[in-house]
Amino acid sequence: MVRASASGGARAVARCDALALPPYSDSPEGLTRTYLSRAYYASHDQLATWMAEAGMSVRRDAAMNLIGRYEGRAAEAPALVIGSHIDSVRHAGPYDGPLGIMLGIEAVAALSASGARLPFAVEVYAFGDEEGSRFPAAMLTSRAVAGTLDPAALMVRDRDGVALADLVDVAAYPSAARAPGSVLAYLEAHIEQGPVLEAEGLAVGTVTGIAAQLRFEIELTGMAGHAGTTAMGLRADAVAGMAEMVLAAEAIAKAGPADLVATVGVVTVPSGAPNVIAGKCAFALDVRAASAATRDKAADDILRRFRAIANARDLGLSVRQGHDLPASPCDPALMDLLDAATEAAGHKPFRLVSGAGHDAMIMAALCPTAMLFLRCRGGVSHNPAEHVEPADAEAALAVMSGFIQRLAHTHGASRAA
Repeated sequence: MVRASASGGARAVARCDALALPPYSDSPEGLTRTYLSRAYYASHDQLATWMAEAGMSVRRDAAMNLIGRYEGRAAEAPALVIGSHIDSVRHAGPYDGPLGIMLGIEAVAALSASGARLPFAVEVYAFGDEEGSRFPAAMLTSRAVAGTLDPAALMVRDRDGVALADLVDVAAYPSAARAPGSVLAYLEAHIEQGPVLEAEGLAVGTVTGIAAQLRFEIELTGMAGHAGTTAMGLRADAVAGMAEMVLAAEAIAKAGPADLVATVGVVTVPSGAPNVIAGKCAFALDVRAASAATRDKAADDILRRFRAIANARDLGLSVRQGHDLPASPCDPALMDLLDAATEAAGHKPFRLVSGAGHDAMIMAALCPTAMLFLRCRGGVSHNPAEHVEPADAEAALAVMSGFIQRLAHTHGASRAA
C-alpha cells in the first residue's frame, strides 16, 4: 500500500499560499489570477516545476491547460485524471481550485517516491478558465478537454476588449479534446464552499453530484424623473421594481426544499444619480437545485412573479437566459471507493451535494467522475478569508491516495478477468 507523505497535505496548503502572491496574482492587493494573464503563466511555470519534481512529464494543451502525467504499467490504458482549476475570481482566496491541483501532485509524488506503477497512468490537470472571471464564459478549457465545446463560445472579448483569439489559436483550441475511452475516471478535490462539513465536524466528504444551474440577465425599463418633483404615485421606478423582485426571488427560494437557492449577485443602474428616479436597471439571477425539476419550477415561479411585479409597476421587463447547466451526479461506484478510502483513513464517510459548479460537471460527459470536498472555515469561499486547516488537507490526501489504490485494484482485477 502506497501512503502519501505525512506532510504532503500541509505542503499543498503552503503551495497554494505561495501562489496567492505576485507574480502569481494579477494584482498586488490580494489574489486575482485570470485566464491567460501573466500571473496565469507564472503559475504554470511554478506548477510545472512541482509536477516534474513529483515524477511527471509536463505539457500544455491547445486550450492552455497544464498537464502532468505519471506513466502507468500499460501506456495504452485509459488514464485517471485528477484536476481542478488554477484561475481565480477577482479578490479571491488561495484554495478554491489550486488546492485540488496541489493534492493531485502530492498523490502522484507518493507513487513516484515508492516507485509504484499502476495499471493506468495518472494525469494531473490544471484547468484554465473555470471561473469565467476574464471572458464572459466559464469552463472553456474543461469543455475543450471533454469535447463539448461549441466553437462559437471562443468568439469572446474581455472587459478591456481583448479577444480570446488574440491570445490563443482558437482554431486549434478544440484539439485539446480527449479521445472517447482515453480517460478511466476523473477525481476532483475541492474546498466545500459551504458550511456543511464544518457543522458536522468532518474534514472531508464524498460529493454525490453537482446542482443544476440556471442563470438569467434581467433588464427593467421604467421612466426616469426628478427625485424631488415626481409624486410617488406617478413613478415607474426601475430600481424599486428590482428591489421587489429580488425579495420575491429570495422568498420563493426560502419556501422551497433545502437544496434550492436563488441569488442576485450583480446589479447595475446605468446613469444612476441621487436625485434621479432610475429609468433603467439590470440584474443577474442565478437559480440552483439538486434536480433540474426543482430548479426549473422555482425559476418559472420567480419569473412569473417578476412579470406580475413589472405589470403592477408599469415597467418593461426583458429576460435573457444565460447558461443552463444540468445536474451532474457523481459515479456511484467511485463514490463507494471514496467512502471506503475515507473510512480506511480514519474518518467518517459522509455524502453531500455541491451547490457550486466545478470542472467535474463538464468532465462527466467524457468519463465517470468523483469529487471529494474538504472542510473550509465558515464555509467561506471566493473571498480572501478562505481558510483550510493543513490537517484537513492531510486527511484529503490520505483519502485520495486510498481511492487511487482501490481504483487500481478494481481496474487491475477487471482487466485480468
